Amino acid sequence: MKILTVTCWSHKIKYYLLASGGRTILASGIIERVGLDGSFICQSIPGREPLTLKMDNDDHQSALALIISTLTDPQHGVIASVLEISAVGHRVAHGGKEFTHSVQIDDNVLNSIRQLQHLAPIHSAPNILGIEAAMSLMPSIPHVAIFDTAFHLSMPDYAYIYPLPYEWHEKHGVRRYGFHGPSHLYLSRRAAVLLGKPVEACNLITIHLDRGVSLCAIRNGLSVDTSMGMTPLEGVVMETRCGDIDAGIHSYMMKTLNLSTKEFELVLNNRSGIFGITGQHMERQHFVRAALEGSPRCKLALDIETYRLKKYIGSYLAIAGPLDAIVFTTGSGAIEATVREMVLHELDAIGIHIDRDSNRTIRADHEEAEISGEGSLVRTFIIPTNEELVIAEDVAAILSGVCCNHLHYDYSFANSDFVPSAAMR
Repeated sequence: MKILTVTCWSHKIKYYLLASGGRTILASGIIERVGLDGSFICQSIPGREPLTLKMDNDDHQSALALIISTLTDPQHGVIASVLEISAVGHRVAHGGKEFTHSVQIDDNVLNSIRQLQHLAPIHSAPNILGIEAAMSLMPSIPHVAIFDTAFHLSMPDYAYIYPLPYEWHEKHGVRRYGFHGPSHLYLSRRAAVLLGKPVEACNLITIHLDRGVSLCAIRNGLSVDTSMGMTPLEGVVMETRCGDIDAGIHSYMMKTLNLSTKEFELVLNNRSGIFGITGQHMERQHFVRAALEGSPRCKLALDIETYRLKKYIGSYLAIAGPLDAIVFTTGSGAIEATVREMVLHELDAIGIHIDRDSNRTIRADHEEAEISGEGSLVRTFIIPTNEELVIAEDVAAILSGVCCNHLHYDYSFANSDFVPSAAMR
């Protein structure tokens, strides 16, 4: 069984072609600048030199067509025909409260996803375009939606309902939903294995650290709170998103600068966060390095980021119950060691210690590690996330006729004999 996974953004598409239920990477790639000048595709195949092709892609339809032609190219591809693909797994940002687990896409499901688009328009719109393009280009292949929000639907009502007019929740779906569900699912299941406990007995704080950042408080294996809210804008500082701010800033700055709602949303999502403070678009490792080398704005941004991560960890310690572990994804590799130390600095008072030498040891991209210090009351792990494997296993389960509810499904990576391969981010 070969499964193609697709994640679509406004101007970018990431894809993987996987075999063996998701555990073998046949090819991976990304198309940048979809709908913009200078579009190109980069594809990697194990054992071969990476391929980069400059190719105009006016929309998601042409970009998906390019992915298919590159995968099936006699010289550069890995399959002879698109018919070798058993199914396509689509990462979908928002499933609202309707979708509690992954589902095969039909007209009714696609219409429901369209109706939920207003809850995360920046992310859902390209997700929908990708689904429509892929279903048009591969009509005889099953397509499955994997929702970022599904993992967090176990939150209690007092955690997900905002203190706003209650009819906003009832009539307009205003509530916390949370995102990065496949990542938090993977991290929680792997942490349970490393702890040697069933996930139902684990209390965790998982931290997805990438361009988007979110934390999840997990009690007895279930998400009970998460930093992102109705949209991915709420929470900690991110690459270009502001995270938590005073809601009064919205009306004040819209009036002061005469900004429309759309213009202000653009500022919050694309011109804030680390970019807003530094004024520079930088790869994460370059940003952290610049901060450590003394760049004032970068240092300030890093201080704000790590301070807010620490605040969330402190609050989630109170929510998750007696904590078993804190789990970090790897972010941008070795340089994230300093970030982890800054986040956990001065948490010794509540029994959290890390071993600096273990934390700073350079590891392979896929290697899991414990960095707990001697006598720590809470264990700390570094676990490279693998969202693509979650997507692929959900797709395989649905094709096999198994209802893929993550609460009860036996994922391969939740077993002690699972060996992580190169991280897929």
